[in-house]
Amino acid sequence: MPRGRSATYEDQREFILAQAAQLFARSGYPATSMNQVAEACGLSKATLYHYYKDKSSLLISIAETHVSKLAALVAEEEASPHTDEERLRRFIYRIVEEYAGAQDAHRVLTDDVRFLEEADRERVLDKEREVVAGFARAVSALRPGAPSDDLAKPLTMLLFGMINWMFTWMKPDGRLDHAAIAPIVADLFLGGIGAVRSPEAAAAPRGARESG
Repeated sequence: MPRGRSATYEDQREFILAQAAQLFARSGYPATSMNQVAEACGLSKATLYHYYKDKSSLLISIAETHVSKLAALVAEEEASPHTDEERLRRFIYRIVEEYAGAQDAHRVLTDDVRFLEEADRERVLDKEREVVAGFARAVSALRPGAPSDDLAKPLTMLLFGMINWMFTWMKPDGRLDHAAIAPIVADLFLGGIGAVRSPEAAAAPRGARESG
């Protein structure tokens, strides 16, 4: 009778993925070896292969897990009863929040998906397209002529241009963290530069802002 998996099997897989994502994000997928992943996880190489058959399977799992979470987030918000503007703001807040806890996985998704085999790459890209399409529908709902808005997709890609590359310039110990930057992105996209307030002003009581 085959031996069942231990209760910690999935936890160990997630730990390995987190360590691999960190290594891929720092050094790049091609330059990272399975030996390095095993060492970072405190495992023998043989034990690592018990969880993942090769380096490609690690990359697939990192990319698919990350993009599937984003797609689930979009589906959840689309099913919510919020107004159109609230929905788009929540999309922005939640995806920025997700990126905050998955910066290594996001960098891997951005930089390393090109190293996947075509079928695996297309599967990941299809999930990414689901995320973009959900955002585009939310953008279009706020524009005249929705839902047949031919600018919805370009506007959505401009929005992702703001969000997707935060990891290249945001400092972990900087004044602006992901929680502070999310409303700034939403205000800039929805209201223009004049609508953007500093986090301190946004957090101040209304009376204090009006009397200042």
